[in-house]
Amino acid sequence: MDLREKMEVARQLARLNVDVIEAGFPVISDGDFESVKQIATEVKGPIIAGLARCVKNDIEAAAAAIKPAAERGRIHVFLATSKIHAEHKLKKANDEILRLAVESVELAKSFVKDVEFSPEDASRTEPEFLAEVTRAVIAAGATTVNIPDTVGCAVPEPFGKLIAYLFDNVNNIDDAIISAHCHNDLGLAVANSLVAVQAGARQIEGTINGIGERAGNAALEEVIMAIKTRSDIFDNVHTEINTAEIVKTSRLVSRMCSLQVQRNKAIVGENAFAHGAGIHQDGIIKKRETYEIIDPTEIGWGETELPLTKHSGRHAVALRLQELSYTLTDAEIDDIFTRFKEIGDRKKFVYDDDLAALVDDSLTTVKESYSLEYLHVSSGTTTIPTATVQLRRGEETLEDSSPGNGAVDASMKAIDRILKKSGHLAEYHVNATTGGKDALGEVSLKVDFGDGNLISGKGASTDVIEASARAYLNAVNRVSALEAEHEDSDESAAASGATI
Repeated sequence: MDLREKMEVARQLARLNVDVIEAGFPVISDGDFESVKQIATEVKGPIIAGLARCVKNDIEAAAAAIKPAAERGRIHVFLATSKIHAEHKLKKANDEILRLAVESVELAKSFVKDVEFSPEDASRTEPEFLAEVTRAVIAAGATTVNIPDTVGCAVPEPFGKLIAYLFDNVNNIDDAIISAHCHNDLGLAVANSLVAVQAGARQIEGTINGIGERAGNAALEEVIMAIKTRSDIFDNVHTEINTAEIVKTSRLVSRMCSLQVQRNKAIVGENAFAHGAGIHQDGIIKKRETYEIIDPTEIGWGETELPLTKHSGRHAVALRLQELSYTLTDAEIDDIFTRFKEIGDRKKFVYDDDLAALVDDSLTTVKESYSLEYLHVSSGTTTIPTATVQLRRGEETLEDSSPGNGAVDASMKAIDRILKKSGHLAEYHVNATTGGKDALGEVSLKVDFGDGNLISGKGASTDVIEASARAYLNAVNRVSALEAEHEDSDESAAASGATI
């Protein structure tokens, strides 16, 4: 995600009413630093955390990035504690790991009151050493100690026992919140998170839709609704989550990350409340609770608002965008309204999901070096697919044509000919925002422009070929912005060298 996309997700997480937003890893790049800083500045409500290794520069960068959050700022430091990490990655003895952990917590504590410590790969760490580290970092000032199942190897009963072991063997454990951070490599992230709660954990770290490294992290929407739905079991805990925002949050994160939610995904999948079997349908008609344990409206499922049409004015569109929780400037609304009128001429109704796709297509902090002016495709079963594309760069128009292995390939090759830049399409996904033959198509893709890095792009249109061209051009603009940024950095570095 770029900065603007991260901001939209952070604002929506605040509306969801999460307790903590871990906004990024500030030392990793200027982009991560700026996104954490802007989230800390603009997003109100949740604690804003910056991630840091047990390294002085990391901690200082995190402190600077979260400073605008003031009392709501948190520094989250982490260091591996398992034997395999200590021997093969860190190449450090336990006493050195313990010293670094304590010193890093103390340094972070000099910047903020709220410090979280994670013993990375805790689920594979010897329980005795894990307890020793936990005890030491709490004494050093850690207010939260997070127990990560970093490689997703844990299974519920032993993981619950590990959390319980800490409560039995760390004498100062009541001075901190114990947290769980579970990965989903065995499909058990949510189950492990829930047994951690039963064992005493009071913070759960996860992600919307379960996205994350490898097989992902604990899906927060599942954890939330499990605790709420099974209050008979989780009778001593609750969350303050605004569950009506769950579906909206899921859809926003899906769009901003270009990661589709599987249809049968629990809670937020399209089939989560679909009943195909006749027996189930009969039961639902007679009494919903016979086959549904969650009221779908409670988490944000429901009928779409009255759709807009091509006759709807700018004010109506702006109001609907506001109701959908987007924060947009007048210029951005003007741009989206122009696209709305184009789409309105092609389909009878423009639904909320269509509008959201248009916003996603327009929202970017990347400078649009090239814009699509014209696209014509000739294709068929007995002809070679050929595309003609016209782009605009400032006041200049550029045009070229190319054959291809299909209409989408021809369109992208025509763009390549104009730009004299060749991209290899590594991933390509198309999704219809709504039902019907006139549905808006969302295309998300990833392109390798020759350096091994995958650049993402997104585009939307009622015409899938046009959406594909827009998505490819979006990737082109992103890589152009990155190249310009690198050139500026090189010039700055050269200037600094000349001064010295």
